[in-house]
Amino acid sequence: MKTCISTSRLTVLPLALACVFSAQAQPQLKETVVTATRTAQLLSDLVADVTIVDRAMIERSGATGVADVLARLPGIEISRNGGIASVSNVFLRGGNGQHTAVYLDGVRLDAQSGSGGVAWESIPLAQIDRIEVLRGPAAAVYGSDAINGVIQLFTRQGEGQAAPYVGVGVGSHGLRKVEAGVSGATGAGGAFDYSLGLAHQTSDGFNTQPLRLRKPADGVRNPDRDGYTSTSANARLGFQVNRAHRLDATVLASDTESQYDAFTHKPASPVDDLSRHKLRTLGLNWSAQWTEAYSTRLSVTDSQSRYETTPSVYLTTTNLRGYLWQNELRFGPHLLTAALERREDELENTSVGPTRTRSQNAVALGYGFTKEQHAVQLNVRHDDDSGFGGKGTGSAAYGYAITPKLRMTASAGTAFRAPTLYQRFSEYGVSSLQPETSRNVEAGLRYTDGASSLGLVAYRNRLRNLITYVNGPGACASPYGCYGSVARAGYEGITVSGNYALGGVNLRASADFQNPRDLDTGKQLARRARRHAMLGADTELAGWRLGAEVQASGKRFDTVANTTELGGYALVNLSASTRMARDWTLLARIDNLGDKDYQTARTYATEGRAFYLGLKWTPQ
Repeated sequence: MKTCISTSRLTVLPLALACVFSAQAQPQLKETVVTATRTAQLLSDLVADVTIVDRAMIERSGATGVADVLARLPGIEISRNGGIASVSNVFLRGGNGQHTAVYLDGVRLDAQSGSGGVAWESIPLAQIDRIEVLRGPAAAVYGSDAINGVIQLFTRQGEGQAAPYVGVGVGSHGLRKVEAGVSGATGAGGAFDYSLGLAHQTSDGFNTQPLRLRKPADGVRNPDRDGYTSTSANARLGFQVNRAHRLDATVLASDTESQYDAFTHKPASPVDDLSRHKLRTLGLNWSAQWTEAYSTRLSVTDSQSRYETTPSVYLTTTNLRGYLWQNELRFGPHLLTAALERREDELENTSVGPTRTRSQNAVALGYGFTKEQHAVQLNVRHDDDSGFGGKGTGSAAYGYAITPKLRMTASAGTAFRAPTLYQRFSEYGVSSLQPETSRNVEAGLRYTDGASSLGLVAYRNRLRNLITYVNGPGACASPYGCYGSVARAGYEGITVSGNYALGGVNLRASADFQNPRDLDTGKQLARRARRHAMLGADTELAGWRLGAEVQASGKRFDTVANTTELGGYALVNLSASTRMARDWTLLARIDNLGDKDYQTARTYATEGRAFYLGLKWTPQ
């Protein structure tokens, strides 16, 4: 099968890359996915555009941050203000970072300060066992935030005999890592399963802002190295009460302290600027299989994201609480779902005065049908927000198997994101802000032949009431500027993805050709490229697993006015791993082999050539 792309509006990378059997290797077709509809579905039955990353892929990547793993997936690019522990942003299909809903073991993560979104640098990759990425709007399932997609992270779940592990690693810039844990199941029939994990990593870092400030009078930024320390722990416990009932509990804690360079210090009085992230999550679940056809799930979740800086004083804390009652009724090829959900948000921030709160109550209905060549998925949801009232969303998707190997899909959906409490109640806030809303349509083709696959998805998303910061006096208390629902954005593009086995070499690649832009000015949205791609290969040789990959990105702009250009780049990464003995695995990796000097955010340096060496003990 040959597929090439040509379009006058989206400048493409070399056609050879677009025609590769591409992308991150897809999991086996019988793998189960839960993110698409909040119910377990076979990957082969999905109408949605989903990519899965398992623990083996995470470990082979040698990455130290969640965002770095995501950056290797189709449809995703990132920007970062310095090193791994610095402020990071994840753009899915060219959308703003806050337009992706993020969950950890079913617990919602978000911040109600600023424009919102997830502090990716606070999520410990060492505790993550699996990642599911859903591209496309999913507000009809998840409510607010899921404008461009959903990313769900999962910690390890215990099964079988006790399986301990210990890992250590060292790398460039004084990187040191250590992790340990155990998972398994015990009791009659393995009724009680458990997974516990601890991890600690630290780095001396590098100077993340080596460049001069705009005004010479402001001096230069601190020439120190900006390192970080991160400590995390998680526990996941499950108890199969009987054949019909199961209880689950998850808890995670992560503390990260990172150095950074503030803008106001003079060379004569350098200061060690520090930021501290604390992330806490808790989830309690009760699942019941009342009959062969009818099941329910009741969940209570809680998360806290705390961010603090010193000696420059700033402190903000977001507390999120969620309640979900999910019902599923299966009969033949049909699946009916109904859910009641309540979300409670709380912001503690000195700039908004007293603690601010809001709540959303929602009812959601879904219908799925899968039989022979046909697959249908319909969803509707209504959210009632305590601040702005009701909002309805819906989605419809259809898949048809043209042949046993070739399948086409088409879908349309609406989505929204409510303004953050900071955008409504800070000195820059306007309490009457309305939600951002979007309409998306997309179509795709997926070809699968054994271990090889090729996928192509084209999408078009239009966003209204985009909340931006407007300079000058307005409806807020600040004389310098206010938030306003005054902008529009367009996200459109084509993603090619798949994998191909050529002899003993596994090829994978992805290519994205997109046009994220401001619909009022026609300008390209800040820090997003119109082209980005990944090409990788791995093979087995003399007991070693050898891998190589190229990550490439076109130019982007640091400002919405497109006045400051950030050049394109290509990075070459190499990896090698081997089982040294029955229970020991060695991993070596070189990132940015060519020591490419590039930026994803103006004035912030990125890591040059970096080495990593890791050793892991996992008894067999």
